[in-house]
Parts: sequence; structure tokens; C-alpha cells
Amino acid sequence: MALLGNLTFVFIAGFITALATGIGALPFYFFDSISDRRNVVLWGLSSGIMVSASLFGLIQEGLAEGSMLEIGIGMVAGVILVVVAHDLLLDADLDPKQYEEADFTKLVLILGILTVHSFPEGIAVGVSFADLGLEGGTQILGFTVPILAIFMTIAISIHNIPEGTAISIPLKSMGVPEWKMVWWAVFSSLPQPIGAVIAFAFVRVARQFLPYGFGFAAGAMIYLVLSEFIPEALDIGQNLPSGGKPELAGGIAVGVAVMLPLAFI
Repeated sequence: MALLGNLTFVFIAGFITALATGIGALPFYFFDSISDRRNVVLWGLSSGIMVSASLFGLIQEGLAEGSMLEIGIGMVAGVILVVVAHDLLLDADLDPKQYEEADFTKLVLILGILTVHSFPEGIAVGVSFADLGLEGGTQILGFTVPILAIFMTIAISIHNIPEGTAISIPLKSMGVPEWKMVWWAVFSSLPQPIGAVIAFAFVRVARQFLPYGFGFAAGAMIYLVLSEFIPEALDIGQNLPSGGKPELAGGIAVGVAVMLPLAFI
């Protein structure tokens, strides 16, 4: 019964990160568009938070559980997952405009593709909850929650906001109602709570693989930042002065500053 309660709690945490994606669509209730400058800053903020959470949270926690070699092996596996997923997505050529036009069969296919894309974030959340119910955490709704899990849930949620914005932009151009844009943004991250539950269950049963799990999540997220988030930001900011690099750097700096306390906990 305790296991079911823990799995439910982790699923809820993962679902919160998915709901956060919908926040990225909310500005379209008030504005017809979001400026490139703000968009670049959001991607920079997300990048800084993800890298900081990986370095100060996941890797640091992994070193407390195992060796740098184990973490390194996990990181390589995480990078391989993202590379393979990227190759699969190149063939899929998924466009958010397809969401609104898709039938049920197509939506199942889209959700499968999104699972490949957003699974690493779900894994990061699930692994961070490995010590759920054990000593040293914070009491939330009767559960003893690891500080790392709180930070990771917040970090992934913030990261999802610019993704929700990116998904909403083409939908806005189609005249899709704002409430549907919020729904489709959340839909794109629905695999995250599933990934969180699977990762949590695995590291709880096979505790000896926990250092690899921390490394896996850190490697996947750092590579995502370098291969997708930063290039996306630079692409959006190419028409800004200096190519949007000052905005990107500023966003990254704020993201690092927000997560820096994790290094001292």
C-alpha cells in the first residue's frame, strides 16, 4: 500500500511538470504574440536551470551513492538515448499544427513520438524521488520528500514553460482557441509522469543502479540543453542585436542563480 502511495505521489509530481507546459500558452490569452527577445530569455533560463540541476543536484547526489565511473556510464547512456531519439524524430517530422487536425490513431502516434522526446525529463523527476519516504527530506502531504526531488520538479516545470510557448505559436497562427492551446501544450508533456513513475519504481527496486540513474538523467538533460535548447534560442534570436546572445546569456545566468542553492543543501 505504501508503494502505491509513493507511485501516486511521484505520478502527481510528474503531472505537475506536464501542467506547467500549459503555462507557456497562457500569455496568448492576453497577447497575439510573444517577442523573440522574451522567448530567447525563457530558453536561456530553462537551459541554466537544467544544467545547474544536473550538476548541483543529480551528479552531486550520484556521487553520494556511487563512483564517478558509474555516473559517467549513466551519462553516456543518457546522451545515447537523446541522440537516438533525435534521429527518430527527424524521420517523424512532427509539427504541433498536426495536433489539432489529427484523429485518434494519429494522436496515439504523436503521443508515442512525444514520449521519446520528453521521457528524459520524466526520468530525471523519477530518479530524484529515489529517497521518497526516507529520512532527511521535507514533509509534504504526509510524505517525506527529498529536497532534490522538490528542486527537480520545479526545474523541469520551469523548463516546460518555453516548450509550451513554442508549441502554441503555430497553433495560434491556425486560430486555435486559447484553451485548446493550453491543452495541446499539456498533452505534449503527458509522457513525463509516466517516465517519472517507471524511473522511480526501477531505482527503488534496483537500488544498486541508482548512481547510473542519476548519471543517465544528468547526461540526457545536459545534452538536450546543448543540442536543442541553446540552438533553438539562437535560432529564435537571429534577428535580434548580436543574434540574441546577450539575452540568452542573461537567461542562463538567472537560471544558474536560481538553482545555485541546490549545491549547498
